[in-house]
Amino acid sequence: MLIKKPTDIDSAEITPQQTFLNRRRFVAGLGLAGAAGAGYLISQRGGLLTEAEAQSGPKIEGIKPTKYTKESLGEDKLTTYKDATSYNNYYEFGTGKDEPAENAGSLIVRPWTVQIDGECLKPQTLDIEKILKLSAIEERVYRFRCVEAWSMVVPWLGYSLSELLKLVQPTSKAKYVAFQTLADPKQMPGVRSPVLKWPYAEGLRIDEAMHPLCLLGLGIYGELLPKQNGAPVRLIVPWKYGFKSIKSIVRIRLVEAMPPTAWNLSQPSEYGFYSNVNPEVDHPRWSQATERRLGELRRRKTLPFNGYAPDVAKLYAGMDLKTFF
Repeated sequence: MLIKKPTDIDSAEITPQQTFLNRRRFVAGLGLAGAAGAGYLISQRGGLLTEAEAQSGPKIEGIKPTKYTKESLGEDKLTTYKDATSYNNYYEFGTGKDEPAENAGSLIVRPWTVQIDGECLKPQTLDIEKILKLSAIEERVYRFRCVEAWSMVVPWLGYSLSELLKLVQPTSKAKYVAFQTLADPKQMPGVRSPVLKWPYAEGLRIDEAMHPLCLLGLGIYGELLPKQNGAPVRLIVPWKYGFKSIKSIVRIRLVEAMPPTAWNLSQPSEYGFYSNVNPEVDHPRWSQATERRLGELRRRKTLPFNGYAPDVAKLYAGMDLKTFF
């Protein structure tokens, strides 16, 4: 089965707000004791969320502001928390956009470890608490563009992936970085289906992974990542299509050869390794020239590299991006 293209974002496809909020409070309550035991404070929500959208889940304190604010994106408006957490691709919990929010409550996010190995001098296995404390948590408001031509603007929390990779000291043989998601059919009902080859895998070139825009995602909207958004740790690569931003990471491996990736293995003619947002390269079954932002009716032009060309275009100097799509 391929990623499905929505012809429109029908409000009926989005979980009703009150139902969603009740579910989130229940799910958050299941993991609250573990988060509190790890030293995270529960604070009053303010700023980006309305009172009706306020969550009872674990919040992240001491967030460092950055230049990547909602104001830095000009006319782009922030996607609501409800839309960003109830309309998701996460095939381990189902292929429907509402299924991750409905089914991800079964995911156990504490304890959690990430193995980092391969072509490096200091391979390590880190628990999520150490990862959270490794560097200052920043808020970065990024555009996020899915290959199905829908998009959102989200205040992500985390720090540059390079901070984690520097910890293990990659060798000169480390040309690529391979990522792997948890694949547990007991927790993830979608893994029982052969919709993809499990576990979900993704990869970047080492220079892409070390770029400061590449974010190790640990939260959104001031709180720890909701399960349907890839808890407890995921990748955010804002200039690439969303399926490159792998969720619920359990292993990071530094390798010499280009690693296989889930959607490229499934449909190599449709999903290339690089998967940079490029309005000039259409998906075989739909145009990538425009997109629909969640919460909006109008379509907008897709920006090269999702609007981050000034920062990342130099990574691909001399490459034919219609061939290396």
